[in-house]
Amino acid sequence: MNPVQIVFLVFLIVPFIEIYLLLQIGGIVGVFPTIALVVLTAIIGVGLLRQQGMATWQRFQDNLQKGEIPAYEMVEGPILLVGGALLLTPGFFTDVIGFACLIPPVRKKIAQYIIEKRLVQAEATSQQKPKAQPGVIEGEFKRED
Repeated sequence: MNPVQIVFLVFLIVPFIEIYLLLQIGGIVGVFPTIALVVLTAIIGVGLLRQQGMATWQRFQDNLQKGEIPAYEMVEGPILLVGGALLLTPGFFTDVIGFACLIPPVRKKIAQYIIEKRLVQAEATSQQKPKAQPGVIEGEFKRED
């Protein structure tokens, strides 16, 4: 499936899930407690985002000072940004995904998957030289006029 199609489906399906969950939870606990829960998760999420973002930034700086490449930290940064954006989005489904992005072991696993499965494979395929077709002679030339 095309990545654009996946993003389209996510933007189509997630609002329906959010509305359903808000209606269900609002029916159980009431309107004002539901609104309070949404606001509370946003406030807690901002605090956690700040804490985890600073910790990731500190690890990034430490790795640079040691002369190491901060690969995990460079991938964890955007994961934190996505998690923070999801926590600020009103709703419970996006809050669950956002909080998952802020939990260090979960974030580490996501970063590990991205680095090992996506980036390393992309690098390996880009370094492969295309095979010469039969009857094609590889070479260089210089035109002298």
